[in-house]
Amino acid sequence: MNRNPMNQIESISRRDMLQGSTLGFGSIALASMLAQDGLLAATREGDHTRPHLVGPHLPPRAKSIIFLFMSGGPGQADTFDPKPLLQDLEGQPVPDQIAVNVPKIPRSGVDSLLMASPFSFRQYGESGIPVSELFPETGKLVDELCVIRSLNHRIPVHGPGECVALTGTAIGDRPSMGAWLTYGLGSETKDLPGFLVMLSNTTGPAPQRPGWGPGFLPSRYQGTVVDASSGVPFTRMPSSYDDHSRRKQLDFIHWMNQTHLASQGEDTELEARIASYELGFRMQASAPETFDLKTEPEHVRQLYGLDDKATAEFGSQCLIARRLVEKGVRCIQLRNGGWDAHGSLESNHRRQARGVDRPIAGLLTDLKQRGLLKETLVVWGGEFGRTPTTEGSAKGAKRGRDHSPAGYTVWLAGGGVKGGQVIGATDELGFVPVERALSPADLHATILEALGLDQHKVIYSHNNRDEIPTVFGGEVVREVFA
Repeated sequence: MNRNPMNQIESISRRDMLQGSTLGFGSIALASMLAQDGLLAATREGDHTRPHLVGPHLPPRAKSIIFLFMSGGPGQADTFDPKPLLQDLEGQPVPDQIAVNVPKIPRSGVDSLLMASPFSFRQYGESGIPVSELFPETGKLVDELCVIRSLNHRIPVHGPGECVALTGTAIGDRPSMGAWLTYGLGSETKDLPGFLVMLSNTTGPAPQRPGWGPGFLPSRYQGTVVDASSGVPFTRMPSSYDDHSRRKQLDFIHWMNQTHLASQGEDTELEARIASYELGFRMQASAPETFDLKTEPEHVRQLYGLDDKATAEFGSQCLIARRLVEKGVRCIQLRNGGWDAHGSLESNHRRQARGVDRPIAGLLTDLKQRGLLKETLVVWGGEFGRTPTTEGSAKGAKRGRDHSPAGYTVWLAGGGVKGGQVIGATDELGFVPVERALSPADLHATILEALGLDQHKVIYSHNNRDEIPTVFGGEVVREVFA
C-alpha cells in the first residue's frame, strides 16, 4: 500500500489530486514547458517507443559533435575551394564545355557572367591546403581539417536547403541529425539536455526548426534552443525556494505522480513528464554555472575573441560549446546566420568571417589543448555554396553571387578525422563536383559512424515502417578517418 509520509493518505483520485493540491500548477507548467522545449531526459529503461535498442554499434571515434552551421551559404570559391581560372575569365560567359555539365536547376548561374573571388588565398600548414584570407586563424589549423569540396544536392532555396543539410530531406518532416544522435546514444550528462542549439546573427533566412527538431521521434530528442547569455530557459531557482525546500516539493510531487501512474497503468508520456521534474531540478544547479563565463581566465576569453565586439557573440557560443562537451552533452549546434550574399559579397563575407574565424580557431585550439578534440567531432558548413558567377547586373563592390547547391564545401575536424587532407573536387570554376561527388546523406552517414552508429541499425518504428536516419541512401566517406 502506498502511503504519503506527509499526510498518510492511502489513495488519491485524479480529481482529488487536482482539486486538493495546494501546490498550484507551476510545477506542472514547468514539466509541460520542458517537454515542449525538448528538455526531457533520455532513457533506455521503460521506453517502449524504441523497440530496437540502438548504439553504439561500432567503437566510437567521437563522443560529441559540434556543428558550426553557416546559414545563408558561404561561397566555396571565396573560402576553401580556390578557383584561379576565375581571375582569367572575369566578366566572361561560362564556357560551353563547363556549362553543359551544370544541372538545370533554378538559379544555377550558368547564364550569368563569371566573377573572380575578391579574396586571395594562401597555403597553410604542412599539408599546404589553401585557405582564403577570410579565415587566417582557422587557416593556421588547416592540418586539423578534412576539407570536403564536393558536397552537392539540388535544392536552391534556403529553408528546404537547410532542412536537407540537417535532416536529409527538403520537406523538414524527418528528425534532425542531432535528434537521431541523442536517440541513438542518449547523453552522457544527467544535468543538461543531450542536444543544445544556439543562434547568432539571425539576420537573413529564418532559422529552420526542423534543423533541430525531432520529426517523428519522441519530442525529448529535439534540440533545446538556448541563449548564450542567459542559458537554458526556466532553470533559475524561484526566489522563494532553496535546494532543500525545492527537493521536498519535488519529492511530494513525485509521490503523487507515481500514485497516479500506478492507477493509470503504463503511460510513457506521463513517465517522461515525471522524469522532466528531476531534470529541471538538476539543471537548476548545473545549467547556470555552465553558462557563466565570468569564471573563465582572461587568456581563454581572449582566445575565443570575447574581448572584441565583432567576435564576442559567436565566441561566447563556441566557448560554451566547449564547456558543454566537458559536461557530456552529446550534440551542440551553433547556427550563424547572414551569409546570403546576393549583393555586396565582398563586404558581406568579410563581416561574416570576421565574426567567426577567431572563435572557431579558438574552439579547435582549446579543445586540442584539453585533450577533447580527439573525442569531439567539429563540422563546418552551410546549406549550399554560391555560384562562380555574378547575380544580376550589379557592378564593382555591389556584386554578389546566387545559391549553388550543385557544388559546395564543408570541413570536419577532431573525432577520429584525418586532418590535412582534401576530399573531392569541383570543376575549374567551382560549379559541380568532378571528383568524389558526395551528398548530404553521405555526410550524415559519416557523422553517425564517427560517433559509433551504423546508419542501418539506428531504427525507429514509425507508421509500421522501420525508419533509419539516411532514408534516401548515404555511404560513409571512409577516407575522412585516420
